[in-house]
Amino acid sequence: MIKQEIFGMTLLEMQEALLPLGMKKFRAEQIFRWLYEKSAVSFEEMTNLSKSDIALLQEHFTLLTGQIKVLRELKSTDGLTHKVLLGFTDGASVETVCMHHDYGYSVCISSQVGCSMDCAFCASGLQGQERNLTAGEILAQVYYFQRLLSIQDARVSRVVVMGSGEPMLNLDNVLKALDILHEDHGQGIGYRNMTISTCGIIPGIKKLTEMGRTINLAISLHAASDELRTSLMPINKTYNYLEVIKAADEYSEGNGRQVMYEYILLAGINDSLDDARILANVLKHKNVVVNLIPANPVPEKGFKRPSGNAVDRFFQVLKEQKINVTVRKEMGKDIDAACGQLRASTLVGGE
Repeated sequence: MIKQEIFGMTLLEMQEALLPLGMKKFRAEQIFRWLYEKSAVSFEEMTNLSKSDIALLQEHFTLLTGQIKVLRELKSTDGLTHKVLLGFTDGASVETVCMHHDYGYSVCISSQVGCSMDCAFCASGLQGQERNLTAGEILAQVYYFQRLLSIQDARVSRVVVMGSGEPMLNLDNVLKALDILHEDHGQGIGYRNMTISTCGIIPGIKKLTEMGRTINLAISLHAASDELRTSLMPINKTYNYLEVIKAADEYSEGNGRQVMYEYILLAGINDSLDDARILANVLKHKNVVVNLIPANPVPEKGFKRPSGNAVDRFFQVLKEQKINVTVRKEMGKDIDAACGQLRASTLVGGE
């Protein structure tokens, strides 16, 4: 008999899966709460279930969170960033990061094993893209840290889908995971405290718009001219950045949420005053914020980090043009915290 994976099921799916076993709906509700509210990693932890019910669950279901292995683990010297490489039962691995901010804890999660976007500056796609993650595997990244935080009587308060992979190419599983986290008996995280970042997959942006959730949308832009963006992000050939911005505008108009544009600053590539002026002109009068990200260099890619003066000059040009702009606070620079770096170093045997 092939066992079903129970972690990642919605309450309705759980009720339907348990019904043939003679378990009533209220049992499914109890199990749902154990998995998603209390972060249980084994059926034995479910103390309000009978021994016979636990035996049935063990016979018919697997529980992903009890099978995940921590392949590597790194903590920043300031204690604010904690990164892990998690291994699944099929040998696939993904990285996820927990960051301690003034407002609480955020977890940055991956949506795919590897990435197919082939962005010139990013480590996520160094080994290509292997497969999509299931909803359970996406959730498990959050719950790994939630279980640790619960010991401190703390909780994950924000989730960002900005790790390895392109979320819009696995949107159904991403949204299923976020919906479970949003449930009162999940983690009760509001959609406004969730962010999905995309390289600009327009059909995914449009689908998200149609669904009407108030999830924050982040666009990885990184250049505001065709030739430069295409050289950095090949997806620009398929989904031109101006059309991406148009789709993002429609998303913002539909739910009132400000769109974030992520712009990684690469020394001598896209960090000039002209680049800043072009970016400001493209985004002027829109409901946006630009998040400038001084590059965390990936050795295999050959790009360099801009100077502090270059970052400040770029920032000031945008401010003068009345563009909302921030410079990302660096966290975890000393532990390979940029997307894909830990997994890439592990796959090639790095330490």
